[in-house]
Amino acid sequence: MSPLRRTALAAGVLYLLTFASIPILGLYATVLDPESTVGPGSETGVAWGGVLEMVVALACIGTAVVLYPVVKRQNEALALGFVGVRVLEAATIVAGIVVMMSLVTVRQAGPDPEVRATGEALIALHDWTFLTGQGFLPAVNALLVGPLLYQSRLVPRVLPVLGFVGALLLTITFVATMFGFWAQVSPASALLTMPIALWELSLGIWLVVKGFRPSPITAGLTADPSPGSGVPLHSGQSG
Repeated sequence: MSPLRRTALAAGVLYLLTFASIPILGLYATVLDPESTVGPGSETGVAWGGVLEMVVALACIGTAVVLYPVVKRQNEALALGFVGVRVLEAATIVAGIVVMMSLVTVRQAGPDPEVRATGEALIALHDWTFLTGQGFLPAVNALLVGPLLYQSRLVPRVLPVLGFVGALLLTITFVATMFGFWAQVSPASALLTMPIALWELSLGIWLVVKGFRPSPITAGLTADPSPGSGVPLHSGQSG
């Protein structure tokens, strides 16, 4: 397996790992219910949700770090921006984990009006953290890495086009939720979020199964150097 194929495989696996957070919808459901802000409740589900979200946060950073040496050959500024926004997205996920664990602590404090108000504030903080992080930044990521993949033809162009469409629709639902046109969890929001999720899922599957397509920007990255071959891993000029 060439270094370039290993890079594509690693990036694809990391993209697929970002879907590990899907079960948290059920794991967090009870804790995020305003009617259950205080009182006994299982911490195990929330803890496992935090573990899954941490996996997602690290995978988010990993996708950008692994792709950066390749896509920077197309446009280094966009590639660096992609890394930066992916790190920002991961930071919002980690912040959400901290809020959830804080909410678990509040639940154990007993039925008290002040405790209930604190719990409701933490739920609101989690919802807004999620909306601005996982509910918007993936659109920015698609608009940064999408042009790099589209112009270099490293993957079929239909994939980044799906990312562009998904970014537009995700931005629409983000703005609509902020201004109260519909709830964060609603049929409209779910429908408009699906294309961006499909973009990342399709990209991950393609990179795992097919890898990168031949492209001028990957010149010098396909050789698998052996001892004494004198072939450097990153030879070639930037395209």
